[in-house]
Amino acid sequence: MSDADVIVVGAGPSGSATSYYLAQQGLKVLLLEKTEFPREKVCGDGLTPRSVKQLLDMGIEPTEENGWIKNKGLRIIAGKHRLELKWPELESFPNYGLIRTRHDFDQILAKRAEQVGVDLRQNTRVLGPIRDDKTGRIVGVNAKTTAGNVSYRAPFVVAADGVSARMALAIGVQRQENRPMGVAVRTYYKSPRTNDDFMESWLELWDEDKLLPGYGWIFGVGDGTSNVGLGILDSSPAFQSIDYKDLLKKWLEQTPHEWGYRDENMVGEIRGAALPMGFNRQPFYTQGLILVGDSGGMVNPFNGEGIAYAMESGRVAAEVIAEAAKAQNEFAREKMLHQYPALMKERLGGYYTLGRVFVKLIGNPEVMKIATKYGLGYDRLMKFTLKLLANLTDPNSKETSDRIINALSKIAPAA
Repeated sequence: MSDADVIVVGAGPSGSATSYYLAQQGLKVLLLEKTEFPREKVCGDGLTPRSVKQLLDMGIEPTEENGWIKNKGLRIIAGKHRLELKWPELESFPNYGLIRTRHDFDQILAKRAEQVGVDLRQNTRVLGPIRDDKTGRIVGVNAKTTAGNVSYRAPFVVAADGVSARMALAIGVQRQENRPMGVAVRTYYKSPRTNDDFMESWLELWDEDKLLPGYGWIFGVGDGTSNVGLGILDSSPAFQSIDYKDLLKKWLEQTPHEWGYRDENMVGEIRGAALPMGFNRQPFYTQGLILVGDSGGMVNPFNGEGIAYAMESGRVAAEVIAEAAKAQNEFAREKMLHQYPALMKERLGGYYTLGRVFVKLIGNPEVMKIATKYGLGYDRLMKFTLKLLANLTDPNSKETSDRIINALSKIAPAA
């Protein structure tokens, strides 16, 4: 007996997107969330046009009346350089970004999934997978609810449980140590810059005399506060020994006092989270379990963006599962499900390979110094860099920058 056609573990962006598209295909979906909405989550709260497209495709209207804050582009600061780059004009993506705190962002996505028929169960902590006695295939999950322990069964199970990847770990799918990992910390400050219409990135983060591979950000939230944080990559030898909270405060001491980024204006504590990057947990499908979003390490190595790719992977997974549900036999079903990893690598594999090379390069302090010292002086180069880092190109564009990025992504091995 099955409780649903598909069980999705975790109602973050990847889980809600997966559930939404499955329900759109007419499948009965059980979406299990360990907490209760609204809930806090460590994030920069900034959405690039790539993320905005995913929201629009789900039928979410990100209007200012509904509490969404639009931005025009990215402001880059490094040393004496200060450059404002507007989001590119493309056919494939909108020309604006958004700010929305994760306090209710995930809830908006989960509620949208509910609107199309998804059965959302909050306060339901999944304890582990259930295997078929004969085949060993994952056929459900055990969970703890406010009423006690329960079991749910379904022909398809999706792990959207984030960086913890408990479902993947339970079946032995480990993180690939040679793939990049980042750490991000953030907090909020009361600030007059709350209505800034550019997302701001500071490229020079110093640990005493060491230039670190990462960046700081300042995003105006529009409610009287700014989301302020920083992210560091593990390609730096100092990755394990840095006091991230101390580093955040030292960086902010460089900013003008009138901006408000000082302890007396801090709202809430400094919180941190890991960023699993560059497909660092594979295979994406095995033993009946499908990995989406952070559980598969799908954060963009170039810029640390995870929401867009979480939602994209959910959409691809839903399309594959919907086709597998039509299969006439077990062999045909498994053959279809094994297409999911191939499709994700076809979509992002080459680009993420480039990202992993980028991570290694900027792990060298000398490369970082040259890039920040000389690169920002060339507008055309920086516009190209913005497109590359944010993965914003048109597939059939005649624009030179788009053609170069698309070509590099195609020829790079999709591992």
